[in-house]
Amino acid sequence: MNRYRPRTFALELLMVAAGVAFLFPVYALIVLSMKDAGQIASSPLGLPNPPTVDNYTEAWSEASLGSALLSSTIITVASLVLLIAIGSCGAYFLARRATRLGYGLYILFLLGIVLPFQLGMIPLYNLFSKLELIGTYQSMILFYTGIQLPFTIFLYTGFIRALPADYATAALVDGASHFQAYTRIVFPLLRPITGTVLILNAVFIWNDFFTPLLYLGGSDHETIPVRIFAFVGQYVSDYGLVFAGLVLGAIPILLVFLLLQRYVIKGFASGLKG
Repeated sequence: MNRYRPRTFALELLMVAAGVAFLFPVYALIVLSMKDAGQIASSPLGLPNPPTVDNYTEAWSEASLGSALLSSTIITVASLVLLIAIGSCGAYFLARRATRLGYGLYILFLLGIVLPFQLGMIPLYNLFSKLELIGTYQSMILFYTGIQLPFTIFLYTGFIRALPADYATAALVDGASHFQAYTRIVFPLLRPITGTVLILNAVFIWNDFFTPLLYLGGSDHETIPVRIFAFVGQYVSDYGLVFAGLVLGAIPILLVFLLLQRYVIKGFASGLKG
């Protein structure tokens, strides 16, 4: 058996310190959400005495977080469906077609990852304005699908290239079309990377603030981050409501992450089981 050495003790202390550093923001978020304004001003990081849940009920009613939650869910789910459908199909073509066209398209999608999307914010806003899509779900769904598609194709392409091509080839020999081979043979094998695509894109879309503020600000379809921002003013800010709204907004995406975390690990490891 390995001896317990001073180096092991130092590594344990380092891991404990890292764990505390990661858990501290969660502690501050929950504690501040259960305090009134007086407690936040006097003792921001101390335990609430007494704790209160009034911030949660007030944030839910004043900011209309119910409708914001519905808007965030519609935009996130619709964008994810399009990203998975288009991204996996496109990646399957790029991974299996070893041609100059396929390679050129793959490089083009990689450029979409490197270039910052902020460069196209003004032209896209003008385009959506001319199409009368400002303030609608469609504008956000189209935006997120286009912005995240290069990253999605990059993940799917690398995973599909690691898959043996014999599975789809056998289906084609048996008389299946390329679409049937993809939907019935290849796509079920993509569950690990699909989980990774789901959670990474969902976190980005759900937590994005700037784009919904630009495209949906002032409309009835504002997302959770935009509605929470209403509690922050130039002269007065109710941080108890802000942190309570952040907790309520983080719960749905946290549950999704907990359900899909094993697929995220498998996707990064490029495993075929699961």
